[in-house]
Amino acid sequence: MKRLALILVFYFVGFISNAQIIDANKELLWEISFNGKCPKSYLFGTIHSNDKRVFSLSDSVYLALNNVKTVALETNIFELFESLDTRRSIPNTLYDKNGRPYTGTNDASTTFYGDENGMPQFLDAYFEEYCLNAGKDFFALESIKDQIELTSDFPVSQKQMINSAFMSFAQEKLIELYSKGDLDALDRFIRANLSVDKTVYDKLIVKRNYKMASRLDSLMKEKVSLFCAVGAGHLAGSDGLIRLLRSKGYRLRPVLWTISEYPFEAKSFVKSQKEFIYVHEPSGLVAKFPGKPFEKLNEDKSITLKYRDLGQGNTYQIDILPIDNNLTFEEVAAIYIASPLNSPYRKKILDDGTEIYEGLSDTYPEGINWVQIQFGINYFAVIKTYGGNKFMHSNRPQNFFNQVWFE
Repeated sequence: MKRLALILVFYFVGFISNAQIIDANKELLWEISFNGKCPKSYLFGTIHSNDKRVFSLSDSVYLALNNVKTVALETNIFELFESLDTRRSIPNTLYDKNGRPYTGTNDASTTFYGDENGMPQFLDAYFEEYCLNAGKDFFALESIKDQIELTSDFPVSQKQMINSAFMSFAQEKLIELYSKGDLDALDRFIRANLSVDKTVYDKLIVKRNYKMASRLDSLMKEKVSLFCAVGAGHLAGSDGLIRLLRSKGYRLRPVLWTISEYPFEAKSFVKSQKEFIYVHEPSGLVAKFPGKPFEKLNEDKSITLKYRDLGQGNTYQIDILPIDNNLTFEEVAAIYIASPLNSPYRKKILDDGTEIYEGLSDTYPEGINWVQIQFGINYFAVIKTYGGNKFMHSNRPQNFFNQVWFE
């Protein structure tokens, strides 16, 4: 009987070891509690990258995201959708003798946060995308204005120093250290790379830590269950968020980093939040975006919707405009599709009789972009999408067009 029990114990332990990857050294996720006076919250260290290696998240991260009411980030990244194109270069599109576009290379275009071979969003933006798609509350520790003013305080020489400190070699080393989850090593690395000017680390890290700790304290005192994700460089050290929150009476402990071999409910739910359905009731337009788009009411009363994959550098945009009965559909298409000379747009009639116009458009500053125009009863939509080399020469633009229609 004892032998049978021993066999069962070894079988169970063996099953667990096969079912999970455990890394006891990673310190990226921390549980926050306060003597039972507020719900459990979480502090997570991110890296501003879309590299697939940094998306190997612990089961506990998915559980925390699923269980909390509010997600807090350094800033509201989606506000950048209006103005920030993260591509470092515009694809070079070629045309065959029939005007069909093609590319001479399958190279991935690079972006500020990685390249097209990485995830659509960089890690922080992925958390915001999940938050908004899942209908959770969102809180920004800093405004976009705060961050712009922070960088504007640096003279040109300091900005060049900061940029060169995190060139491709340094970025690769940063990802390597981040993947190990060693916060102290990350802190030493960042300090060393910013050591040319002693004031830079204080401005970029320390002063912001004190402001973020104060805002987190205020938020958690409202008894909000919170998942806070900030750059991992803000967590460690004598002026890091872990120590600052502890000094305010909070208890922080690292959460064991485990990755299951098998799916479970919380992880499946978080990963399933890949769609935001936008409905414009006055026009009847329905659009499926990867996440919540930035919405802008223009002076001419038209609506602009814009969603960006900041990691891969792709943009999805829809302009909703009232129909001008003095213009034919053909004339509208000629106005809104600036076709290259060797690749004219085309008219298509769908099975239900809907008339649409579609083709490439060459505009500044976007460069070559795919455009489709759909018409409703009183409104029409100019649907535009553009991105990196792989995106522009794939079926993804057409897939986006297929997710937009008038009811």
